[in-house]
Amino acid sequence: QVQLVESGGGLVQPGGSLRLSCAASGSLFNVMAWYRQAPGNQRELVAAVTRGGNTDYLDSVRGRLTISRDNAKNTVYLQMNSLKPEDTAVYYCKATTMFGQVRWGQGTQVTVSS
Repeated sequence: QVQLVESGGGLVQPGGSLRLSCAASGSLFNVMAWYRQAPGNQRELVAAVTRGGNTDYLDSVRGRLTISRDNAKNTVYLQMNSLKPEDTAVYYCKATTMFGQVRWGQGTQVTVSS
């Protein structure tokens, strides 16, 4: 059974940092990604990383947020620096298995506010 467990959200002041983690189990994973959804907005792709380490980012987070993964631990991370109020959202981990199955994490709240 494929499961994703997220951790690391919270409240941070503008300019601060947070690190999100998503531990996956039950399969081997190809693309792992972070999405976010703010109230009233559609869910959007923030960053993605392939098993080989290729990455892609939403333009507005490039240079501030960094996605990485540890294949041995089946874990993907999102290091978030220089956070802005507009980064406030629920962040979701998404993993696609080598067989094409897609799974989502439960979501973790990130709030950037003074």
